[in-house]
Amino acid sequence: MNHLSAFDYVIFLMYFVIVSAYGYWVYRSKKKKRTDTKDYFLAEGSLTWWAIGASIIASNISAEHFIGMSGSGFAMGLAIASYEWMAAATLIIVAIFFLPIYIKNKIYTMPQFLSNRYNNTVSTLMAVFWLLVYVFVNLTSIFFLGAIAIETITGIPFNICIIFLAIFSAIITLGGMKVIGYTDVIQVFVLVAGGLITCYMALKLVAEKLDAPSVLASLPLLRSEASDHFHMIFAKGDKFYNELPGIAVLVGGLWINNLNYWGCNQYIVQRALGADLKTGRNGLIFAAFLKLLIPVIVVIPGIAAYVLYQRGYFHSEMLDAAGTVKPDHAYPVLMNLLPAGIKGLAFAALTAAIVASLAGKCNSIATIFTLDIYKKFIKPEASETRLVSVGRWSVVVASLIAIVIAPALRSFDQVYQFIQEYVGFISPGVFAIFLLGFFWKRTTSRAALTASLLTIPLSTFFKFLPTLTSGAIEPIPFLNRMSWVFMIIMGLMVLVTLTDPKSKDNPQGLEIDSSMFKVTPAFTIASVIICGILAALYTVFW
Repeated sequence: MNHLSAFDYVIFLMYFVIVSAYGYWVYRSKKKKRTDTKDYFLAEGSLTWWAIGASIIASNISAEHFIGMSGSGFAMGLAIASYEWMAAATLIIVAIFFLPIYIKNKIYTMPQFLSNRYNNTVSTLMAVFWLLVYVFVNLTSIFFLGAIAIETITGIPFNICIIFLAIFSAIITLGGMKVIGYTDVIQVFVLVAGGLITCYMALKLVAEKLDAPSVLASLPLLRSEASDHFHMIFAKGDKFYNELPGIAVLVGGLWINNLNYWGCNQYIVQRALGADLKTGRNGLIFAAFLKLLIPVIVVIPGIAAYVLYQRGYFHSEMLDAAGTVKPDHAYPVLMNLLPAGIKGLAFAALTAAIVASLAGKCNSIATIFTLDIYKKFIKPEASETRLVSVGRWSVVVASLIAIVIAPALRSFDQVYQFIQEYVGFISPGVFAIFLLGFFWKRTTSRAALTASLLTIPLSTFFKFLPTLTSGAIEPIPFLNRMSWVFMIIMGLMVLVTLTDPKSKDNPQGLEIDSSMFKVTPAFTIASVIICGILAALYTVFW
């Protein structure tokens, strides 16, 4: 593959200097005489709605979207966009029902919610689990996939790429949530601009190679050339049914996956926890609008690469050493076809996505470790200054651990799919614990502990159930397994609660009243627009 030109590196260096300098300016201009934990971890009261929304998306989008989702666009088409488009609807629900409960009850971390609502046993168990997953799975995979992407595009050795990513993300992370939040605005601008330009250039290439009269004309041409790539819902028996099992993407397991990720995940919710309710909600609705754009940025280029490949272009670039087609090569191949300068901007967009995700994940690791482990069990009397220092050191330690482990992920064929599935083993239980904890005061700590202990065994059971019962190789689709486990866990939690006589006498609910869920007319209008767009998309591309 081609590598970056000198001009591309100049463009990228400009991006690096601007983000670093702006981050330093934010840190100096907004620095308090004495930085406390709420200021460092949550940027309490200082993030605007647009900074919150941009930061949520910047933390969410990473190399797996640019490389993995574009590859899925090449392989299966527009259907993979369900993860992004349904996330937009999910953010509306989180903004209306979840966020006001967190803010009203002054919740700053997810383990703190579990401690307040249930007990320290449930809280500590989940805090340890989240830290292990964040460090050994999420942070490690972001480093790995990010370094692989940069190595593929630039030719820079893998280890150097990882070190560069660690240093760049540390510059952003160590300044605290304020620096992360405001630099993420630049990151999202670069991410969206670079992604849209790459999409435009991909469509332009299709127009040139397939003799379309204009770039806009290449869109209907894509649909006619790859009609099987423009369906959102797969029928049973389709080769991609196990990844996206039919109607389940609209009414089944994808909701559990999304509501857990967007509503019960420190990594995401943290951005809005330090704001007032109106600002937090506006930030989430802004993030929902940005979510609608992501498939345009990453999926359409993948489909364009598929059409060009079918027409005989860049066959060798899409093959691995064994001669097998590798869909994940699609985005790097397209980037290498971009002209000098534009390619540098696209590379900056990819790097922005990776670094923003690393910074967001590191900040969440630091928050949970400092407030839910160190302050609670190691040194309860620690000063605010000491806690901030511990948070910064935990970022460094977590990054070093992830850097050491990341190269080992080369042994996996599909790192992203593996991570998605096995992290999802805990999602049904976590979401059930939070959902009943929000809205059913009688739910007991014993019920929550039951859910946390049984989620992984039940998920494992359903994964291997077809083989155990009939020797079938075909597994139960991942999203359907999540639905079954969620329903069983919910039933068990209700049963455990109802059979506990103390649950009726000592309800443990949080402070909730109906007024918390009222929204402004502007929020309602924005929500209706998003739902209308989603209805139109699924109607056209069903």
